[in-house]
Order: sequence, then structure tokens, then C-alpha cells
Amino acid sequence: MLARLFFLRYFCKIYDTDNKHRNMIKKYPFYSLLSHNTFGIDATAAQFIEFQSESELTEIIREGVTHPYLVIGGGSNLLFMNDYEGTVLHSAICGVEVLTDNEHEVLLRVGSGMIWDDFVAYTVEQGWQGLENLSMIPGEVGAAAVQNIGAYGVEVGEFIAHVDTISIADGSSRRFSQQECDYAYRNSIFKTVEKNKRVVTYVTFRLRKNAEYRLDYGNLRSKVEEKGALCPMNVRMAVKEIRAAKLPDVSQLGSAGSFFMNPVVSSEYARKMARHYPQMPQYATDDGKVKISAAWLIEQCGWKGKRVGNVGTYEHQALVIVNYGGATGREIAAFAKAVCDSVKEKFDVMLVPEVNMVE
Repeated sequence: MLARLFFLRYFCKIYDTDNKHRNMIKKYPFYSLLSHNTFGIDATAAQFIEFQSESELTEIIREGVTHPYLVIGGGSNLLFMNDYEGTVLHSAICGVEVLTDNEHEVLLRVGSGMIWDDFVAYTVEQGWQGLENLSMIPGEVGAAAVQNIGAYGVEVGEFIAHVDTISIADGSSRRFSQQECDYAYRNSIFKTVEKNKRVVTYVTFRLRKNAEYRLDYGNLRSKVEEKGALCPMNVRMAVKEIRAAKLPDVSQLGSAGSFFMNPVVSSEYARKMARHYPQMPQYATDDGKVKISAAWLIEQCGWKGKRVGNVGTYEHQALVIVNYGGATGREIAAFAKAVCDSVKEKFDVMLVPEVNMVE
């Protein structure tokens, strides 16, 4: 118990459940967003506001938020095209609360500002199953719920019980059930009908204690077998090794991870492509369609490891666009468009960016 409390205090900076006795609202004019986006773009926000509780957020909303506004997490899925002429809101709500814990599952309420991989590390340390495949994904918990992050055959929406939000219009609260979140591939209601209308404050996860692992993506199974016993920690370590081998360290080389989503095509198109390109990776989806590898498409067009000025694709993973230093958002966007155009020309498939481009 003491070890768990120490972990939570260290990673989450827990003081009290909702920081009721503190006013920690931080407001900064003309604030550099360099440390708030993993692409390393030195854009400036007209105003930056950080809050540490739902009550602080409602206070900010009551006082009025300068438009336009943008809610960010760790900035691992953003590309700033210019300085941001508005207000950037950032959640610093942290902490993990165990709501229920029985022999089959555990229910956890997590602050939206908690670092995603710190949370995954905590769940794995406890032996709880579900999120280990999502290790080492940059960002924060709230953004993970909005984006429906995924990796190695797992999407976070599968393990979300509900999401607590505050309306940016009037400060009212609303809880969205998993079904109401309308999760789909890299998508949710917070990116569609509720986009720019709500701020995520807490996410509640339902994790399992006895379940089947998902290891049939790439070489994950063989990596886990090298570790010995099948357990959440060994799956996490295997995922970390795989990611480290093919993805750049964003503290050394700016990127947003996978820049494009994997295209989902009809089964007829997939069969046709398989005849011409039998080595093309394909994955069946639940709705009868087929997901094909964007990285493979990009590599076949000769983009892997290619550099143009300060922008390029990573030498170990064609799906990752990197900032070698000094690139602007518009330079990166232009490079991404060139990649899209060549894939469209060769395969008649339009790549869709996973990264949000902010004007």
C-alpha cells in the first residue's frame, strides 16, 4: 500500500482528490508551446491556461475563455502551422483512484492530465491486464480517450468505462458512457459532434485480471516469448523494445509518432491488391473491410528515410515524419502532402493524417 501511494505521489503529484483547497490556475500571455508539442514547433499561444481541478476549469469558463481556444494534452498529435491566436487550455488534473477492485476486474478513475505511459506503467506494475500493448505511446490520459489511441491490435476505447467532461460553453458537467463515446479507429465523439465543445477531466477504465493477451501483431509474440512468463510486465517490455527500435525519441528528434492512419479499404480492393502485391500487410476489420499498412505503402513509394531540408521520414519507420531541427509546421505539412500524393498516384489510396494540423 505504501509503495502504491509513493508511486502515485511521484508520478501524479497527488495532493488531494480534486485540489479543493488550492487555487492552482496558471495563466500566461504570449506563451511558447515548444514544450507542449512533440514535433518541436516553437509556436506561441496568445494565452495559455492550466488548471488542476474541475472546479478551477469551471471558474475559468465562468470568467470567459478568449476565442478561438484549443484543448491540448501532451501535444503528441499536434502540428502547429502558425502561432496560435487564441487560448490554449491544458489539464493538470492527475491521480488514480481505485473505484472497485474484485477478483475479476478493477475500475480506475484517472485524471486527464496524467502522463499516459506513467498510467500504463502503474497498471502493469499491479498485474492488471489490458493496456500493456499501449505502452510508450506519448501524450496524456485525456487525449488518449479523445483520440482512441491504439497499437499492436488494441485500442484504448475498449477499456474505457466512461469519460467525464466539462462544457466549454457553460461549465456544466456530463459523463459519457463507453457507448456514447462512439469509439472507432482513431476516432470518438470528441473528434466529431462534440469537437471543441467539451474538456475531458477524468477517464474511468475497466481493466481485467484474467484475460487473453493479444500478441498476434507483428513480432510481438516472439518478443514476449523471449522474456519468459506471459504477464503484463513482459508484454510491456516487449512493446517498449519494439517501439524503441523503430520510433525516434521525441526528446532527440521531433515527431508525432505515426503521421498517417492505416487506410481501411473494401475487401474487393484488398483482394485485387493482394494479387498484385502479395507481400502487402492486410488486417481484416470487424465490419468486413480490410486495413492495409500505410507504412508499407509509403515505403513502396520510396519515402522511407528520405529527407527534404529539415523534414523527412524516419529511417526505421516510414510512417513517422520527423523534424530534424528548425522545420516549420508548414514545411512538415508540405512534406506530408507530397507523401500522400505519391501514394495516391501509385496505389489509388488516399492517406489521412492522424496528426491534427492547427492553424
